[in-house]
Amino acid sequence: MVLHAHLVRHVLVRLALRQAHDVASTLTVVAANQAIPISADALAHSQRVRAFLHQQIQQAGGWLPFSVWMHHVLYAPGLGYYAAGNTKLAETPSHHATALSGDFVTAPQLTPLFGQTLARQVAEILHQTDTLDVLEFGAGSGALAHDILSALNEMGLHVRYNILEVSADLRQRQQQRLAAWGERVTWLETLPTSFSGCVIGNELLDAMPVELFVWSEQGEVLERGVVSLAPVQAPDQAPNQTTNQTTDADSEGFFPGFAFQDRPAAPQLAATVQARMPALPGYTSEINLQAEAWIRDLGHWLTRGAALLIDYGFPRHEYYHPQRQRGTLMCHIQHRTHDDVFLAPGLQDITAHVDFTAIAEAAQDSGLSVLGYTSQARFLLNAGLPQVLEAYAQQQIEHPDPKARARTYAAVQKLISEAEMGELFKVIALGRGVQAPLSGFTQSDRSGQLVQSN
Repeated sequence: MVLHAHLVRHVLVRLALRQAHDVASTLTVVAANQAIPISADALAHSQRVRAFLHQQIQQAGGWLPFSVWMHHVLYAPGLGYYAAGNTKLAETPSHHATALSGDFVTAPQLTPLFGQTLARQVAEILHQTDTLDVLEFGAGSGALAHDILSALNEMGLHVRYNILEVSADLRQRQQQRLAAWGERVTWLETLPTSFSGCVIGNELLDAMPVELFVWSEQGEVLERGVVSLAPVQAPDQAPNQTTNQTTDADSEGFFPGFAFQDRPAAPQLAATVQARMPALPGYTSEINLQAEAWIRDLGHWLTRGAALLIDYGFPRHEYYHPQRQRGTLMCHIQHRTHDDVFLAPGLQDITAHVDFTAIAEAAQDSGLSVLGYTSQARFLLNAGLPQVLEAYAQQQIEHPDPKARARTYAAVQKLISEAEMGELFKVIALGRGVQAPLSGFTQSDRSGQLVQSN
């Protein structure tokens, strides 16, 4: 007898919950054939998140657009992944991911050399705008802010560093990490009405909730939403809707899972999808309208300066390539990646790659210029990574530390290797009143790839 993968996963989670109060403080769930230990307290929190999600689905009439469901899972106050107190970012880098705390590692945590190199590009923007203001969105552990502040300090630039952070526990970590900088660092509660200087967003856009869509066999654009597998069904559930995941009914007080369900897309969403890619029956992907709206807002409040946005993604012709027929949604939990978005809600990050063509178009629509677009590897090399490495090598001569040197060189290799982060991650610069080309894009600028090519 062959069981559906989601049924197996659901059964394993329920078995773990049954044992939570009896035998262990650490339980195991399975994702992508990997065993993931989760504490009983964490699973109890996930159950509270599940209860909240079922309630939201019921209140919406039995069906939520995936973007709304993703927003709740990540940002619901006190419950969502970024709004609760679980550790997200690893405390320290290591070659053995399973030894790390948290769920993922970002470039600033691999090595301070990333932030030191980025600071060189920040300094160029500040010189061009004659300002000393930096604004970082989603500052993670505060490592990048610390490294940029330190590097700019050595250049004689005593900047005012602003941070806008939606995660309360990450904000607390940032405040502890950056306490030594005193009043030089400020946390904002809302977007500025106007800003001149340099804006930074490292892995910002990928965490914004996305719309899911599917091309039907008849060439119709369907919007993919989420329904509850709880026994109570919404009375106004429309007929002829497709549910493509099943699980067993709950009978022991545990909140059951969720399933995808597709409906005809609203005219505006359908028209947007049709304008960006050809009809490919069965093709599933995402569209990040919230990220595009954020970029358009940036065009309203960025009066002079540039935004440096670093994230994983592709230009549109690669994003919607026929072979990428399952989309780019990814989940991150305990340094493991998989694509089961319904696993342990509230305990895992959910991300989607970035359509950089859409980002460029939104910027231009709001009056911003695309100042450059290239791979992370090429950006770092252009911006001065070789010089930063040379300075680090000199420090090692004066104060040798073979283990630290090996870790640093391994981290740099990860940042620039095409097989690691060097090619998948891209850097795009958007701005107003700044002269191009910026130093990070002097060679191998790929802005021409962002032209719509359907």
